[in-house]
Amino acid sequence: MTDLSLPSLRAAAAMVHAQVPPTPQYAWPLLAARTGCDVWVKHENHTPTGAFKVRGAIPYIDWLRRMHPDVTGIITATRGNHGQAQVRAARAAGLSVTIVVPHGNALEKNAAMRGLGATLIEHGHDFDSAKAEALRLAQDKGLYMVPAFHGELVRGVASYGLELFDAVPDIDTVYVPVGCGSGLCGTIAARDALGLDTKVVGVVSAHVDAAKRSFEAGKLLASPSAHTFADGVAVCTPVQEALDYFGPRADRFVAVSDDEVAAAIRIYWEDTHNLAEGAGAVALAALIQEKERMRGKTVAVILSGGNGDRSQMAEILGGGTPRVQQDMRRAI
Repeated sequence: MTDLSLPSLRAAAAMVHAQVPPTPQYAWPLLAARTGCDVWVKHENHTPTGAFKVRGAIPYIDWLRRMHPDVTGIITATRGNHGQAQVRAARAAGLSVTIVVPHGNALEKNAAMRGLGATLIEHGHDFDSAKAEALRLAQDKGLYMVPAFHGELVRGVASYGLELFDAVPDIDTVYVPVGCGSGLCGTIAARDALGLDTKVVGVVSAHVDAAKRSFEAGKLLASPSAHTFADGVAVCTPVQEALDYFGPRADRFVAVSDDEVAAAIRIYWEDTHNLAEGAGAVALAALIQEKERMRGKTVAVILSGGNGDRSQMAEILGGGTPRVQQDMRRAI
């Protein structure tokens, strides 16, 4: 793993803050009344791309330019937030960007990536197919394939943990959404660098819980599919490097159902007037599931993104829960 000491994380945070202002953390009284504890929300939905991943891309692209100075273009596969982050950072560094998404990807996210300067290619009907095509194109066109997890991504993402813990150092527990693991690892890295005792809890979808089962078993385990509308946490096979880091350092994992996530999205809207995407709401869903355990404590939840699909958001705010087609799975 990359150097995750406090000086290294502070240096990465300075790099991030040169492009992305710190996001707020607010203690919302209606959430406190609902859960019986002081609830701080870290608003990563307030970044320039509407999600936390913008932070990791900045030091990653800086690393890439230093370590591979001959690179002129990158390619990656995504369902949206990872892609937007990479496009923004890479284009600012003068690199060309190709993004591969599966057919049926959210139109809003596709438009955002094109708007940031990406060449967008639609291929296949799931994330795995898009990733395979991205790997093929990387070889054919001489592009650098950007992974979903890397130590430099973690360094950048840790900046939101530093902001949160600097502002509220007495947090008992923080709930973090887990996809490929950069958010969980970054939060743990910030906590450990600051020497805090805060418990860090990973949150996954109950419909694709491979990260939770891998954490509990101490080895990589896969989920056969990812039938959840919370596409940011729909990762069927965890990353070994991420598991190696968070395995001995996370406190526990919680799995939440799509119905619980949809309810949490409505609660965010009602209690804070913020719109969270599916993955952005899983942390709050986990806190609500564990509210008796957390009663009277100071707790934080990471609202990791707000880039929800419009049709899904309309259904959720109307009281429903989106049901995902079988071929829309394995996303970052």
